[in-house]
Amino acid sequence: MTEPVVAQKAPYPTEVEEGKTYSWCACGLSNKQPLCDGSHKGSGLSPIRYTAERAGKVWFCGCKASAKAPMCDGAHSKL
Repeated sequence: MTEPVVAQKAPYPTEVEEGKTYSWCACGLSNKQPLCDGSHKGSGLSPIRYTAERAGKVWFCGCKASAKAPMCDGAHSKL
């Protein structure tokens, strides 16, 4: 697997805690979108770590095509 699966064509609004590290699913196979559940094993893709600088809502990419992964950059609007 060299290309990720589109999990959804919209970002995932997610509440994060300051200082906590999250593993964003880069393969699109996780059942816990937008976060990794280990489904990528054997896919050749790995999750991307994100450490929240402050508490609040962030917008994780759902289409897995963002150039600013793990954050949404609007790439889903071109799919």
